[in-house]
Amino acid sequence: MDNTPSLARDIEERFLRYVRIDTTSDEASSEVPSTACQLDLQRLLASELSEMGASDVMATPSGYVLATIPSTVDREVPIVALLAHVDTVQAYSGTGVRPVVHRNYDGSPIALPDDPAKVLDPKAIPSLKEKLGHTIITASGTTLLGGDDKSGVAVIMTLAEHLLAHPEVPHGRVRICFTPDEEIGRGVEHIELPEIGADVAYTLDGGGLGEVTFETFSADKAVVTIEGVSIHPGTAKGVMVNAIGLAARLLGFLPAYARTPETTDGREGFIHAVRIGGNAARTQIHFILRDFERDGLAAHGRALTAACDALQALDPRAKVTCEITPQYRNMRYWLEKDLRPVEKANEAIRRTGLTPTSRPARGGTDGSRLTERGLPTPNLFTGMYNVHGPLEWASVEDMEAAARVCLNLVALWAEP
Repeated sequence: MDNTPSLARDIEERFLRYVRIDTTSDEASSEVPSTACQLDLQRLLASELSEMGASDVMATPSGYVLATIPSTVDREVPIVALLAHVDTVQAYSGTGVRPVVHRNYDGSPIALPDDPAKVLDPKAIPSLKEKLGHTIITASGTTLLGGDDKSGVAVIMTLAEHLLAHPEVPHGRVRICFTPDEEIGRGVEHIELPEIGADVAYTLDGGGLGEVTFETFSADKAVVTIEGVSIHPGTAKGVMVNAIGLAARLLGFLPAYARTPETTDGREGFIHAVRIGGNAARTQIHFILRDFERDGLAAHGRALTAACDALQALDPRAKVTCEITPQYRNMRYWLEKDLRPVEKANEAIRRTGLTPTSRPARGGTDGSRLTERGLPTPNLFTGMYNVHGPLEWASVEDMEAAARVCLNLVALWAEP
């Protein structure tokens, strides 16, 4: 694909439009999708896919967008699906995103204009030092950027338009799927594999140039509910049991039972408190449990349960319950049985002139659930970095490289 015209301008233009649309998901919501704002982008994507000539374009009531790029070869070949999620994390604001373009990056620190105290310093961000001459896109300092995963969305949309405009590129049927609510672990809860309609899939939801991920965390979530004894504070002596105080004690002594994210890296798992709310009568703490191995994940569950038991013993008048439910499992358990999807991705990266790399992802993707359900779905890089916060940034050149890898990848799957 060395003679493919530059895709950078189209990717940049799309990315800048998409990140301005607020698509924050909400874990506390029971709606599907969890927030209506995600549908603003999904409707736009469906419209653009129809306008560029994609077939079978569908926006489902559950918030998914599906489309087909027809095959250009005259034989049966595997159907490849490409997926990205439209939602952004709720931990930092995604409202009013103002992307800032830094062309021909010169290697100096980048101060964000709306909050100059927030600085992307290449001394602290090794990946930024490698992008001299690139077009770097950041947020303005008061919001996240939304590259996770609107970089993947921009890459797939640009690829789709290119394939539809160039039927001389040999490829089988390509399915496009944009999902909601990935950031809250519900990305593929409301879609069935026949709706995706593919033999193999790839999520465009990774970071560094040339990276292929086929190992992710296994994940559970937990909700600890603490019911105290409520009474007027004026007559509370010897009677009140403050649920908020017990929650604070649990968080205080939890590190004695398990590791937390800020103390781990590499292949180490953790227990992470992500949300707390309530009052003196009843307080809930929401946790996520993560580990690369099933045994390690089970051990985190036992550790949290033991901590809750210890809290219960402190004051039997309270009631402490811990409910643990599964989220997703390490995709490696299934992909290692047939590594062809990973090997094809590595070869596509080499054909693009890059060196494939792989490392365990300290997180999960929609591909974790899809792989477990029977659709092998490794994860590919998209050029997004420092995600989920105000110092997030993306490289246009890396996004273009991701699109070129996908061009090579769909062609590879169509080879005899």
